[in-house]
Amino acid sequence: MRSLIRSSIILNIFCLLACRTIQAQGTVTYLSSLSSTSTGSSSVGSDSWLAAQFQTGNNAGGYLLNSVQLAMVGASGDPDGLTVMLYANSGVSGPLPGSNLGNLSGSASPTTAGTYTYTAPANLTLSPDTVYFIVATAGTTVANGAYNWNESAYPPSANPGWSDGNAVLRSIDGGAIWSPTTPYTGIAQFALNATAAPEPSVAWLALMGGGAFFGLRRWKKRV
Repeated sequence: MRSLIRSSIILNIFCLLACRTIQAQGTVTYLSSLSSTSTGSSSVGSDSWLAAQFQTGNNAGGYLLNSVQLAMVGASGDPDGLTVMLYANSGVSGPLPGSNLGNLSGSASPTTAGTYTYTAPANLTLSPDTVYFIVATAGTTVANGAYNWNESAYPPSANPGWSDGNAVLRSIDGGAIWSPTTPYTGIAQFALNATAAPEPSVAWLALMGGGAFFGLRRWKKRV
């Protein structure tokens, strides 16, 4: 009987620790240049894809991407269909956008100046110490209308281990070839919000062990 009471107390303690571990996880703005002074803007169109590079921190469990916020200035002409995506690093010839990891949900027509939020698909996880790109394109050519992504001075505000590439990349052929925008006017103005993914902890392992313990006791009683 005493052994059962002791085991119950230990299990409750580890349950409490596990719950506190979960509650400690929350959405954090890991990288942001939204409060920086604008230095210009670059046009987004079907013939002017833009990419902003960033690198994640060293949380061993990675990060669940919640959303990104883009600072836009007024659109020109009559643009249509802004699309915001997350791209992996190609790993070829330096950091460059490679494959599309998912489209983000948000306004497809940010025609007026402001900050626009684009939400990531569920369970989109960023690996630690890894380069990614926020990529934007639109359904119209720049000549017919363009959305304008604001830029600001480098560096952005960033949590330890996180960083931003000191350039905006452009592709005029649908993402096949990328090069820095010219003339250089700064970095793409955005913020990245994510949640640090919890690592398997001693509390969780103990909780699982406790569950197995009580399961075993039930099984013995039935035998």
